[in-house]
Amino acid sequence: MVEERVILVNEKDEQIGLMPKLEAHEKALLHRAFSVFVLNDKNEIMLQQRARQKYHSPLLWTNTCCSHQREGESNIQAGTRRLYEEMGFATDLKDLFSFIYKAPFDNGLTEHELDHVLIGYYNGEPKINPDEVESWKWMSIEAVKEDMQSNPDIYTVWFKIIFDEFYHYLEDHKL
Repeated sequence: MVEERVILVNEKDEQIGLMPKLEAHEKALLHRAFSVFVLNDKNEIMLQQRARQKYHSPLLWTNTCCSHQREGESNIQAGTRRLYEEMGFATDLKDLFSFIYKAPFDNGLTEHELDHVLIGYYNGEPKINPDEVESWKWMSIEAVKEDMQSNPDIYTVWFKIIFDEFYHYLEDHKL
């Protein structure tokens, strides 16, 4: 199996190189990523619980899916691909905004990402990939915000950061 490489970028999201994913996380180098939020017609977010065998953040709850773009892949193409690989469905995605964050993990790895936040709408049930996803659920945006404050340890480090950005985006924009 070919090791997945991430796209190293500068703060303007210009590609400056490629690097194996694990090495980029060990060195905390800025790279391009995306986070997908899928909402239903009740304005609930589809959350996933990461699979127990994941090398970091196993069994923690997070947004619908997130990953890294491959070289030559647009944000929408990457989000569509990964949504199908993890959650087993496809839906139209829209690129909302991007921002940079840095989040260290207990295992010595660090996420340092220029993250593109994507949104899509879907009302069905996913067909989760058990290698990637342990479980899933719908939660209202307000319930996620409240639960994150009450139970921060059950959510991924990056989801807490990204959700805050997403929440403020929703306050300022009508979707």
